[in-house]
Amino acid sequence: MATVKAIPDGYHTITPYLTVKNAGEAIGFYKRAFGAEETMRMDTPDGKVGHAEIRIGDSAIMMSDEAPEMNCLSPTTLNGTTAALFLYVEDVDASFKRAIDAGAKVLMPVTDMFWGDRFGQVADPFGHRWSLATHKEDLTPDRIRERAEKAFSTAK
Repeated sequence: MATVKAIPDGYHTITPYLTVKNAGEAIGFYKRAFGAEETMRMDTPDGKVGHAEIRIGDSAIMMSDEAPEMNCLSPTTLNGTTAALFLYVEDVDASFKRAIDAGAKVLMPVTDMFWGDRFGQVADPFGHRWSLATHKEDLTPDRIRERAEKAFSTAK
């Protein structure tokens, strides 16, 4: 008998799970904005998305429509979110523009950051925050700390 893997092929140890109002529209947005591929979808009898999975690069993201009766609420219902999805891409400037063109809102324009990434942040139309980055420099922890001190001292 074959051994079943505790972590299935194609998944990582942690997989984000998003709750959105209108998951079907969200999947379309993620395709346009981030090049997502829909890999599976199970709709409920009333036409909502009970569970769906998309893949962006080598990572899966699971999602469903909001289900208030199960205390499964979206950021738009909660009036905010405490989390962001961090997406590394080959060209952050092009990816950022693609997300904005698809309907994302700029939260932080793309800029070179002290930790060695070129980084920006957007909000999708469904209330989720996305951090987009391209890694530009490999830095030691000491060098990052020096740059952080300089960045925070000039930010005052």
